[in-house]
Amino acid sequence: MRAILLVSALALALPACRTPDPQAEVELTNVETYWAVDSPAGETQRIAPVVRFQLRNKGQEPLDSIQATATFRREGETQAWSGAFLEVKPPAGKELKPGQAAPVMLKPEGEGRYTSTVSPEQMLAHAQFKDVRVEVFIRLRASSWVKMAETPVERRLGSHAVATAGP
Repeated sequence: MRAILLVSALALALPACRTPDPQAEVELTNVETYWAVDSPAGETQRIAPVVRFQLRNKGQEPLDSIQATATFRREGETQAWSGAFLEVKPPAGKELKPGQAAPVMLKPEGEGRYTSTVSPEQMLAHAQFKDVRVEVFIRLRASSWVKMAETPVERRLGSHAVATAGP
């Protein structure tokens, strides 16, 4: 009898122990890229690449451990220029419920910025400016990192949402 109870308990626990598949459980929507203007350091202006998106739980179970990372590479270069990491937190609560979405913004800290004494607009237009691509990876609980998106960083300052909000 004990053996039957033990086998039954293990059979019920197996689905909870499975490694989740990020591509099956979540989706990225409203992906947007742009350049953010950071606070200047004296006369030096700084801009950094940004990727923003909504991370939606398209699965059947709540998700409680979600991580997002981005790798930024300059065009023509194979080595990563910079990266960003974020523990994704749902807007309200500790779990991302089925159908619920959480906003995510990934921007490198430290390295991975253009700096100059000219204006940010002039940096984007400079002949030596190299465009940047971003790869977005998601991990759920103990899953492997899975690439969910790859896109160029749009050569523009600020988010479309901010630009259309107006005064």
